[in-house]
Amino acid sequence: MRFINIKRYLIIVMSLSAFGCASKERVIELWPEGKIPNHIKTEEKEVHEQTNILRIKNVQKPTIEVFLPDESIATGKALLIFPGGGYGLLAYDWEGTDIAEFLNKHGIAGIVVKYRLPSDKTQTKKYTVPLIDAQRAIRLVRSKAKKWNINENEIGIIGFSAGGHVASTLGTQYNKKVYTPIDAIDALSARPDFMALIYPVITMGEKTHKGSKKNLLGENPSEALVNTYSSHLHVNEKTPTTFLVHAIDDKAVPRENSEFFHAMLSTKGEGKSILHLYEKGGHGFSLAKEEPNLNKWTQKLISWINELELD
Repeated sequence: MRFINIKRYLIIVMSLSAFGCASKERVIELWPEGKIPNHIKTEEKEVHEQTNILRIKNVQKPTIEVFLPDESIATGKALLIFPGGGYGLLAYDWEGTDIAEFLNKHGIAGIVVKYRLPSDKTQTKKYTVPLIDAQRAIRLVRSKAKKWNINENEIGIIGFSAGGHVASTLGTQYNKKVYTPIDAIDALSARPDFMALIYPVITMGEKTHKGSKKNLLGENPSEALVNTYSSHLHVNEKTPTTFLVHAIDDKAVPRENSEFFHAMLSTKGEGKSILHLYEKGGHGFSLAKEEPNLNKWTQKLISWINELELD
């Protein structure tokens, strides 16, 4: 009996040690200490509010949280995940860690990006900041690809609502210089290999989500700024192939957002787009676990990813 107890004790200790090593890699800051671009130091603190959803506000130090699948089922593919929240908060578990865990079950690495939200207090030209963090995040993942058993040419992105706007901005403006390179990581490509946009904010025009527009661009943005951050206007033949999902009865972010992007990819993007419209679903349904028809979008996504021919 004593031998069995010691054996169990050693197994527990070894497991905890392994977890400790893994946890050090699980959450990684995007930027070295003191080198966050477009950041003004203030007394503002990051806020975490846990109700039915973990809501994170006032992000000060952007990070990625890494969820890797079991090696026995790993496909080598990865998705960076951008949670939504109208550019005022991040629905961090609902549209972040829950998605990562789902992807892991299908052999795909899920990497949740805790990006900075636009702030007049801690930033100048606040509208550049989500794209700054998004570019850095995908470059950081590429720098770790071999270590994490990820194919550096099979790294996609998925965004929800305003997180879909971050993702679509990255997918169409990955080459835009929005910060000064700080290290070798910034020499890597920021282009996603594929995209999934789920009830995304795309336009900053008439059919936009007003809260996202105000938080990102301010009260009365210029026409030039509105056009700069209307992602469908920047689609071209190099825009990554894209999977879109939207509910027709979405009252927060009109379905036209997805339709605009899909239409532009169908003409200027060599048809590299698929759009799934659902009659009912509203906004913010995430995995839609309790909706038998709506939740089929997740299996369609996995099938689509598995069928992609990436190089």
